[in-house]
This record gives sequence, structure tokens and C-alpha cells, in this order.
Amino acid sequence: MVETFGGLSGLHWALLGAAVAVIGGGTGSSMGITYIANVAGGILTELPDRFGPLLPLVVIPGTQGIYGFITGVLVIFVMEPGAGWEALPGLLGFQIFLACLPVAFVCFSSGAYQGLTSAGAAGMVAKRREEMGRALVLPALVETYAVLSLIVTILIFFTVIAPQIDKLAG
Repeated sequence: MVETFGGLSGLHWALLGAAVAVIGGGTGSSMGITYIANVAGGILTELPDRFGPLLPLVVIPGTQGIYGFITGVLVIFVMEPGAGWEALPGLLGFQIFLACLPVAFVCFSSGAYQGLTSAGAAGMVAKRREEMGRALVLPALVETYAVLSLIVTILIFFTVIAPQIDKLAG
């Protein structure tokens, strides 16, 4: 008999956490890239030589999707493939779900805001190409919070959850 929490097994909670992290990060990234790509497209119609300087600004909101992906992969590795996932207790699966939430929520919002910040920075590059370095710093400041959320998620996985799974494995 599988122990459940809130009507879901541990495996179901863990997979829900992984899905929420991947969906949150991916959605934030896609919104952010859309914002900056629209602005960059407009600039490139007038100034096609700005493609190189604008490309990093378009790409940088994509990192939140990568952080969501990393979190999803971490769930799989923390649950130790082959160790009987279906026997994961419901409460432990719920804790894995909670560990995924920092990346899910922060990367969802920071991806979108990073795209908006990049769009503003693209105006600097359009007017003065030599300002590319300074323009990249502005969206990088938003990135800080996505990185911090990933660090918190990793810390929860390896300091709270992994020892409990090791204890279950015996």
C-alpha cells in the first residue's frame, strides 16, 4: 500500500513539482524572449548591423527555462531512478513539490521581466552600439533572482530531501 498525502502518492507529488518548475521556467522564458524579439525585430529592420549586439539581449531571458529544466532533472535524480519510485511516501513527494516552487514562480516572473528589461536595453544598443556591455548588465540584474531561486531549490533538494531518501533506501 502506497502512503499518500492529500490524496496523491509521493511519485505524483514529485512529478507535479517537476512539471510546475519546467512549465514556470519555460513560460517565463518564452514570454521574455517574445518581448525582446519584437523590439529587436523592429530595430533590425532599420539597423541590420545591430544583430550581433542585440542577440545576447534576446537570448538571456531563455535561461529561466533552462533553470526549470534543471529542476525537473534534479527531481528525477533525487528520487534515485530504479529505487522504487512508486513507494515514495506522499509527504516526501509533497516536500519535493515544495522544493520546486522557488524556481517555478521566480523563473516564471523573472523571465518575463527580463525580457522587458532587455527590450529597454535594446534601445540603448539601437542608438549607440558601443553601449552593448552596459545594456547587457541591466537584464543580468534580473537574472540574479532566477539564479538565487535555483540555488534555494538545489539546497532544499540536497540538505532536506536527499537525506530522507537515503534513509528510506536504508
